[in-house]
Amino acid sequence: MDRIEQFSIIADDIGNILRFISFGTCLPLLVTVMYGEWDMLFPMATVPVTLFLLGSLLLQIPSTPREARLSQALFAVALIWLICSVIGALPFTLGIGMPYLDAVFEAMSGWTDTGLTLLPSVDETPYTLLFWRSLMQWLGGLGIVAFTISMATRSGITPSRLYRSEGRTEAFMPSVVGTALQMWKIYIILTIVSIIWIKLSGIPLWDAVNIAMVAIATGGFSVHSAGIPYYENAFLELLIIPVMIAGALPFKLYYLAYHKKQRLLASDEQAKLLLILIALGLIVVTFDLMQFTGLDPANAVRQGLFMTVAAVTSTGFQVASPHSWANVTVMFLVLLMIIGGSSGSTAGGIKLSRIALGYRGLIWWFKRVFVSGKVLVPFKYEGKVIPKNVAELEVSKNMLIIILYILIIFIAAIIIMHMETGTYDTSNIIFEIVSGMCNNGISTGFVTPDMSAVSKICFILVMWIGRLEVMPVIVLVMGLVRGFER
Repeated sequence: MDRIEQFSIIADDIGNILRFISFGTCLPLLVTVMYGEWDMLFPMATVPVTLFLLGSLLLQIPSTPREARLSQALFAVALIWLICSVIGALPFTLGIGMPYLDAVFEAMSGWTDTGLTLLPSVDETPYTLLFWRSLMQWLGGLGIVAFTISMATRSGITPSRLYRSEGRTEAFMPSVVGTALQMWKIYIILTIVSIIWIKLSGIPLWDAVNIAMVAIATGGFSVHSAGIPYYENAFLELLIIPVMIAGALPFKLYYLAYHKKQRLLASDEQAKLLLILIALGLIVVTFDLMQFTGLDPANAVRQGLFMTVAAVTSTGFQVASPHSWANVTVMFLVLLMIIGGSSGSTAGGIKLSRIALGYRGLIWWFKRVFVSGKVLVPFKYEGKVIPKNVAELEVSKNMLIIILYILIIFIAAIIIMHMETGTYDTSNIIFEIVSGMCNNGISTGFVTPDMSAVSKICFILVMWIGRLEVMPVIVLVMGLVRGFER
């Protein structure tokens, strides 16, 4: 089977998803009308129109009556995210003259919930584009494909394959469609509550809406160049913290708390681990800021708590620049960013579930080393005994993803350090790459429009790879080069 015939199996599904997403991308046009930014009408309209036309074109490809393989589902998901970023860049170029490569960077940062930006001046950016950035992060928070599955509720590719290909493993409803729909209901409710919650700080409604959208999505884009410090509002910072944590918790906990009357943090390992990391980070970062940076205790606690939560939840908000911190503090934040938030949340990073599974796997392997080969050492996870063959497969796959994450970070670091010259320490450059790979967005100031084109492309790739958890992008490249038949 040639590549065109292979692509025809998934073309119909890609087309339907792009057409459905096009309707969601019309929302910024309401902001255009509200603020009378008529010069932004055409640039912003190019996104829904192009997505709809491209989707319609793909639907014209004669479909092949064959069931899609898992590799083709992975290929489709990776391609959809890339298409959305390439098309989502158009308003930045057409509206404010942003170089197209920079615009693709901005769009990829938006859709992947990263929060790194190349905008020359956020304060001078039209409201339409500011809301478009927030909307991309909000839609990308739970996933483009998850959004489509939950709303359209039908697809030629098995929905579970598409859903899981996007890095989703949670299942608390009988079907994937039901799970996705419940996730989005929870997401919308959390967003509305977050807007009301953040508005208590006294900031304008426009700011509260955008901050709430990107905070619950653990994104981090801001509507001001100075970010959160622009408001000089300690109460606002305090209010944002629980919203970031809410976005990084497994969304199934909210479902179980409401429908099953279970306590939110009572039995979930990821939730407990998240809170432990926040407590540990608060202690370490606060101590470092007092010891190495010379901050007074009150400011050290304030910055330490906010930055720790922002790092471990993969939210790009920040109240201080790590560039001015000691290298050891920067590297500790790197560790928190790599770990990231919970599976089944909007957070990025390797995920707490993988860290927990990797730890249990290592303990299990070491236990087996020190006993007789005839002794059966059970592997327990989430209170269940997992068969040996299943446990070995899952632990191996888990460790492979972790290794690939680290490998890609170092490859990107080597390439970027060859391309860029400046006064930045190696720790700051690695920090920025980890921030991109783990879809965090906290910046030392290294990412700027002055970077080389190669560095910008590297950041675009690592944000894309990190959001889809590596494998879909690898499958896309292999599918283009060698096809899907093996």
